[in-house]
Amino acid sequence: MTLEHVTGLTCVICGATYPADEAGYVCKECGDEGILDVRYDYDIVGSRISKASLASDQNMTMWRYRPLMPIAEGAEVPPLTVGWTPIYDAPRLAESLGLAKVWVKDEGRQPTASLKDRASALAIVKAREVGAEVVTTASTGNAAAALSGLSASVGQKNVIFVPESAPQAKIAQLLAYGSTVALVKGNYGDAFELCMKASAEYGWYNRNTGFNPYMTEGKKTAGLEILEQLGWDVPDAVFVSVGDGSIIGGVHKAMKDAVALGWIDRSPRIFGIQAAGSDYLVQAYENNEDVLTKAPIAADTVADSISADLPRDRIKAMAAVRKTNGAYLRVSDDEILAAVPVLARGSGVFAEPAGAAAYAGLVAAVERGLIGSADRVVVLSTGSGLKDVASAMKAVTAAGTEPMVIEPSLEALKQALGSST
Repeated sequence: MTLEHVTGLTCVICGATYPADEAGYVCKECGDEGILDVRYDYDIVGSRISKASLASDQNMTMWRYRPLMPIAEGAEVPPLTVGWTPIYDAPRLAESLGLAKVWVKDEGRQPTASLKDRASALAIVKAREVGAEVVTTASTGNAAAALSGLSASVGQKNVIFVPESAPQAKIAQLLAYGSTVALVKGNYGDAFELCMKASAEYGWYNRNTGFNPYMTEGKKTAGLEILEQLGWDVPDAVFVSVGDGSIIGGVHKAMKDAVALGWIDRSPRIFGIQAAGSDYLVQAYENNEDVLTKAPIAADTVADSISADLPRDRIKAMAAVRKTNGAYLRVSDDEILAAVPVLARGSGVFAEPAGAAAYAGLVAAVERGLIGSADRVVVLSTGSGLKDVASAMKAVTAAGTEPMVIEPSLEALKQALGSST
């Protein structure tokens, strides 16, 4: 299918460019590490979309940015309402941190309750372009649930690979949507490798992050929304939790697109936050290591959604921080869990550990002087706390919050309230 607004797909390693209708998943010369980046003719894009046209657009989904996505104008999209999640002003969080502004963008409001719906929605469109009978992905849970739900909305067959240790709430989503689910006895890396082999063996359409170049293009719509929802007034910094690195790469791509189109004149600083037990990119950032050759680590964190031995989209992820003068920071599991109730009580957004990690990272950045009192900051909360209730219960217990257990009488309530005040 000819896409006249796409000039080609370029390898992030060697720079080779392939026409859109000839490009595969990765660079033919660099192999699986040669992730491709979609390039656009911004003159054509600019003739189809502008800040003015967006202001009058009544389509309040990710598809409002269709002219800036690698799909044909008439392509059929899934019916679920993906995108245009709310961004909340959080003045109490800002005050507690001594900052000018803090906003929280709540991706838990997506159809399957995580930002990954954006990429999976685009994956469905691209899979149908090529007539794929089956779509597949590997995931710690959220990308799997996203692909499962979006597939169910259009009746698309799909096969999902997740670690056997994935939270039950996420596995329940997959089964409810009717996916073929493989619980892999191993970690995310094991599930990823098996998915790669299976997709090659059976010819399934591969949605995997850090392999399929179009997933960045779906995830970048979160960044475009941040800019539009703030009236194109660029925030000083955006905080993003990082596992495989595709979300932070997508946020960066949104900023680059917006600058190229003249919608903004600069990018915010982008901060990548990783769990201390899954800090591959933090290590590489601190030690100035080459992420192309750096060996995998052994990841272990309560924030399952950002647990990755080897971030698959690490080249784009590192560029997002280095090219915007941001930073990579690590936070402990205790800090992540502590951030869950703080974020919920300060903004009303109930985040899973991976989403709360971004806020924990903001706290760490303030403590280190990387963010100052005049700064205006966006925290991207990537998934709902209902995704991992067990961790949420650990978080509130650690915060000293427990329910009152009382007899069904007013007197018992009064006694309990008296003892708790």
